[in-house]
Amino acid sequence: MRERIRAGDREAFADLYDRYARTVYHHACRLTGDLSAAEDVMSETFLAAWRTREQVDPEGGPLGPWLLGIATNRARNHRRGVGRRLAFLARQPKPKETEDFAEASAERLDHQRELAAVREVLDRLRQPEREVLALCVWAGLDYAQAAAALDVPVGTVRSRLSRARARLRSLAGERLAEDRLSEERRETGREPRRGRGEVEGRAAFVALPNEGGSR
Repeated sequence: MRERIRAGDREAFADLYDRYARTVYHHACRLTGDLSAAEDVMSETFLAAWRTREQVDPEGGPLGPWLLGIATNRARNHRRGVGRRLAFLARQPKPKETEDFAEASAERLDHQRELAAVREVLDRLRQPEREVLALCVWAGLDYAQAAAALDVPVGTVRSRLSRARARLRSLAGERLAEDRLSEERRETGREPRRGRGEVEGRAAFVALPNEGGSR
């Protein structure tokens, strides 16, 4: 496959697209938090892959890490200026909500809500931690593949992923505590007392896979 891609074999490249387009799209969704941007990132990724095909090493494993590395860079570019765009949108009047019973639209809305929840947490991580988390946890790359995708040492991937996991568990604990306090306020109508052990083991719901999942 690598030799055929390097040689510009269009049929091989079509096979590559069929095999990895969905993976690249989901990776872009998690990094951008935006379905339209993810589609753009996916298109740009395969366009860049085609243009740089001669740089592919003729020997090696699957080409997924190479594509995800390109997608990570493209998503990084898309995220630039997001703050300004969000600030502009926040100043606009909220559009009227319309009910849509189409199943496809409902699924898309659920997906957007899920992405918003993921984006809320990921935006509180540093960019390098966010990227290695997306590659190792969600895209399923091992440490060596993620290192190749990001062009960094394997040890860097390990340390970034460890920091990301610790940070997410901390954020999860804070979020659970906030939700618990809000629920008590609604139920009692008064400010709840904070007790010892406010955040329990449920904080692990951030549920990153075991360390064994990324080698």
